[in-house]
Amino acid sequence: MPSTRFLGSLSTPRVDITIDTGNLFFNQALEGYLKIGSVAATRSIAEDSFKAINGGKLSKHCLERSLKKMCKEGAYWGSVAGVYVGMEYGVGRIRGTWDWVCSPRYKECHDRRCPNRSSCLCGDQQ
Repeated sequence: MPSTRFLGSLSTPRVDITIDTGNLFFNQALEGYLKIGSVAATRSIAEDSFKAINGGKLSKHCLERSLKKMCKEGAYWGSVAGVYVGMEYGVGRIRGTWDWVCSPRYKECHDRRCPNRSSCLCGDQQ
């Protein structure tokens, strides 16, 4: 009996942007702005394309409105992402550590019950 097999893999495309403004904070914030802004703009244009195809009408006014909406969405969500990434970087810089409560190092430290309190990773110093 003949059998068929399908073998494939699905991987997400990875886009790395390297921007050097001379300041790590601005590098991180600008990278977040560009990445999320481009995703939001792509989402917006995909929605409008779907509506235009299903509606059956495509006009100059529709294209102008789609372009304007795409720019607004990209700028809005890019700004939100830039502020978030910048704040996350700033908080990590102020704290002096980049680990979070759910990090594996925190769990490892707590599992060992912090035998060396002076170098405790989880902040439970006594």
